[in-house]
Amino acid sequence: MDNRKGILLETGTNELEIVEFRIGENFFGINVAKVKEIIPFMKTIRIPNSHPCIKGIFKPRDLVITAVDLPKYLNLSDEDADASARYIISHFNKTTVGFLVHEVVGIHRISWENVEKPDETIFSGQEGIATGIVKMPEKLIVVLDFEKILVDISPNTGIQLSEVSKMGPRVRSEKPILIAEDSKMLTNILLEALTTAGYTSATVTPNGKEAWETLEAYRENEKLPLEKKVALVITDIEMPQMDGHSLTKKIKTDKVLSKLPVIIFSSLIDEQMYEKGVALGADDQITKPEIGRLVSSIDRLIL
Repeated sequence: MDNRKGILLETGTNELEIVEFRIGENFFGINVAKVKEIIPFMKTIRIPNSHPCIKGIFKPRDLVITAVDLPKYLNLSDEDADASARYIISHFNKTTVGFLVHEVVGIHRISWENVEKPDETIFSGQEGIATGIVKMPEKLIVVLDFEKILVDISPNTGIQLSEVSKMGPRVRSEKPILIAEDSKMLTNILLEALTTAGYTSATVTPNGKEAWETLEAYRENEKLPLEKKVALVITDIEMPQMDGHSLTKKIKTDKVLSKLPVIIFSSLIDEQMYEKGVALGADDQITKPEIGRLVSSIDRLIL
């Protein structure tokens, strides 16, 4: 997957590449930025008392990798792994995991504008595992929330609120924070963490487009100073309609809004993504699930 470097370092394109894969008769996608490599199916060693969706562990090279049985997690198919089955080796939240799929179909480069937000009546709100729907000429590709899948299987890989509690007594702050995050699960955890940290005024938008529209409205409303409406922006990277990098670029190139501190809080931050964030003017970049570092960064930037 080394060819991903080009798109990862482009700035402000609001585009992504997804790996399309099949499970049964259904088609799904994962952001190329999460994918280290794709390898053929191989047998795994079962681990006693592990989660039912953990297929086992295997060692394709020098790293032991946990294999997740994605068809079983999604309750979609009993199809046995055959010659077309693959493991998508992914790295995010500082964790490397192999996701078993029935077939890898290909790679598509698309605009985030063409990724629609899932209908909550179908994808069950907070418990949904779809972050976006991509309309292709002859089918739909569901972009899965792999962070939620991983947290469901292994809760210790997610945000740990205890990190904030361990920071000791906090000063209450009503400085307004704007959050752009498409995962309802992560949004609720993030809001709880900020409240625990003493930040009691937060507005949440489900993607960069709605965050930008909110900021434009703040900018045009001259009845209150900007800092009374928003003091800091926290944004994810992967979001339908407009990604966090495009949002950051819009903020940092706006004459009025450019002074706003922007923190990119994402599971995708690696060396390449960090370079991109720096080029866009992000004030800080923190890898999920490091919530303690996020709170410390907010303290530094707005208190």
